Amino acid sequence: MRAVQITEFGGPEVLTVVDVHEPETGPGRTLHDVSAAGINYADTHHPRRAH
Repeated sequence: MRAVQITEFGGPEVLTVVDVHEPETGPGRTLHDVSAAGINYADTHHPRRAH
């Protein structure tokens, strides 16, 4: 599966497309297939670490 990761502060140039493991569902949870999503300007200024 491909995902966009933000690993540092900056503009759109810090967005990177990476391959990640397919997520697994747990009891009482569902998995949704998202083919497109939007991103806000502020999202590029809040880096998150991959888990």
